[in-house]
Amino acid sequence: MRLIQQNPDLSAYLAADEAIDHHHPRVREVARSLARRAQDSYAYAELAFDHVRDTIPHSLDSGDTRVTWRASDVLERRTGICYAKAHALAALLRAEDIPTALCYQRLGVVHGLVAVRFNGAWHRQDPRGNRPGVDARFSLGRERLAFVPDPAAGEADDPVLYAAPHPAVLRALRAAAGRTRPWEDLPTAL
Repeated sequence: MRLIQQNPDLSAYLAADEAIDHHHPRVREVARSLARRAQDSYAYAELAFDHVRDTIPHSLDSGDTRVTWRASDVLERRTGICYAKAHALAALLRAEDIPTALCYQRLGVVHGLVAVRFNGAWHRQDPRGNRPGVDARFSLGRERLAFVPDPAAGEADDPVLYAAPHPAVLRALRAAAGRTRPWEDLPTAL
């Protein structure tokens, strides 16, 4: 699949915003901790991916109904659905000047992931979190995402690389706060 930058300016994929708040002290603290263990940008990106995938449970898997959407909140509360975890990973990567895009799949509902830019190309990564039947891995080669869309079921990859979270995603996350089953009203399209 050919990935398409929504914004041709690569600096847009390093920017902070309300959701990807990589200047927040909590994000900076986690980024510094990970950077101390990394020998280079690639090793840092893999450590950041593993950190988000493995230490922040996907709230649907854990049954945690708290809704997070800012990267700093995801890292502080240690919970989030796919979008929130993607925001956290994007913030950690951007904090270390690694261009990172948000991207999506349509799998009945919209699923969030990221793309990281290395060696002049974008590489999609899915920090959703593993469980039986899901084995996402950091890779700059063959994609190792959590899910592969089934075109026969109307599922598809969105090839657009967004510099900021899609407005439909942010609306859904903000509207879900305080609900007992916040994941029931996720967007089905962008």
